[in-house]
Amino acid sequence: MSILAAAIAVGLAAVGAGVGNGLIVGRTIEGISRQPELKSQLQTTMFIGIGLVEALPIIAVVVAILAMFVF
Repeated sequence: MSILAAAIAVGLAAVGAGVGNGLIVGRTIEGISRQPELKSQLQTTMFIGIGLVEALPIIAVVVAILAMFVF
């Protein structure tokens, strides 16, 4: 049962990160198309946001490993 819980946790985290990254990149492209002079600032903010969003699946993998071997 713990393996199933771990798989669900990692899968949902991956889906959430994919959706989050898609929204971030899409909105950044939209912002660049509206104000091209802010491209470097928007890209910097985008990369920071993507880094924060990608932390979620990493944390989920750690929690899943703990759930498999500890509980």
